[in-house]
Amino acid sequence: MGVSVSVLASGSRGNSAVVSSSRTHILVDAGISCRETFKRIKAVGGPVGADPRALSAILITHEHSDHVYGLLVLARKLNIPVFMTGATHQAWARSIRDAVGERPQLAKLEIFSSGHCFQIGDIAITPFTIPHDASDPVGFTFRAEGIKVGIATDLGRMSGNVRDRLRGCDVLVIESNHDIEKLRIGPYPWSVKQRVGSPTGHLSNERLAEFFNTDYDGCASYIVLAHLSEQNNDPELARQAAEKALGPRQTLLHNRVLLAAQSEAMEAIRL
Repeated sequence: MGVSVSVLASGSRGNSAVVSSSRTHILVDAGISCRETFKRIKAVGGPVGADPRALSAILITHEHSDHVYGLLVLARKLNIPVFMTGATHQAWARSIRDAVGERPQLAKLEIFSSGHCFQIGDIAITPFTIPHDASDPVGFTFRAEGIKVGIATDLGRMSGNVRDRLRGCDVLVIESNHDIEKLRIGPYPWSVKQRVGSPTGHLSNERLAEFFNTDYDGCASYIVLAHLSEQNNDPELARQAAEKALGPRQTLLHNRVLLAAQSEAMEAIRL
């Protein structure tokens, strides 16, 4: 089968993706309900689509609700390992306890540290720190069968660490959250606008374009623009900004720009 990447949902109302090799299938974030996760996995198809219980593990980037909303139910139904940092687990457990009055239990919790590689099946995973206003937020790179996949959303800027970790990716899932002018004149309260646009908020179309212009290595066959704001962005604005910045490096099969959506799963990328 090779390596595939399926973005099931992307945006402020829930985020989730599946990274698969021939024999290992990893759910990255659980920001939509268990039922909706299963529905979208089946819609995407492939080995996991036939049976979502073929998932090998769940990885969590950080504790914000649009990344963990469905985690507890998914973990119980699937009975598979859940990987997150210690600080993320503490923050998640505290928020659940505050909401329902009891401490949540994950039967197969696995703690990792940013910067330290680990293995799930035949997929090598490297978590790396990202600049976001969460307890210990991370992005991930995945290596399997000679392919490298990078996922980095919910970051206010492209720090040196992030730039280094994303070099050499064949598939790059990267945030293009908002258009700066649309955010400025949009409906959010000023305090929220400040948070979103801050260095620990969310990456704008313009900041991503700057990365593509100045420090992107041009390796990816596919670039997926993710976590687009429904209030402060427009898919075509995001696409145009990225394609203009990529310039002559973009061809049909190299640096091809795709858009992840909130309301439906994106067609799987297969390499």
